Amino acid sequence: QVELVESGGGLVQPGGSLMLSCTASGSTYSAYTMGWFRQFPGKDSEFVAALRRRGGHTWYGDSVKGRFTISRDNAENTVYLQMNSLSTEDAAVYRCAYGPHIIVSQISNRDAYRYWGQGTQVTVSS
Repeated sequence: QVELVESGGGLVQPGGSLMLSCTASGSTYSAYTMGWFRQFPGKDSEFVAALRRRGGHTWYGDSVKGRFTISRDNAENTVYLQMNSLSTEDAAVYRCAYGPHIIVSQISNRDAYRYWGQGTQVTVSS
């Protein structure tokens, strides 16, 4: 069992920045991918970003490319999501996801991830 604890959500003005973090604990795997998805009210969740522990490869959803950066601290089993140039369209519940042995073609598929955090609210408002 893997537990994910997220932090860093909150209220930010349009154009501002936030950093989310997600730490995995428990029976973690040596090869895994950690990612972020976001949930808008009444809509399916959207892939935001992912990072593979081995090699550090990263992937991003089209709507966040160039504005968000996912990074890691392997020693702490933690990933970070630096979000810049936030707009009201980024307001959502952001959930951390963790999955062992996810193939590249499934990186943006939420069903490929086995464990999920509770989610953290990001509100963008002036």
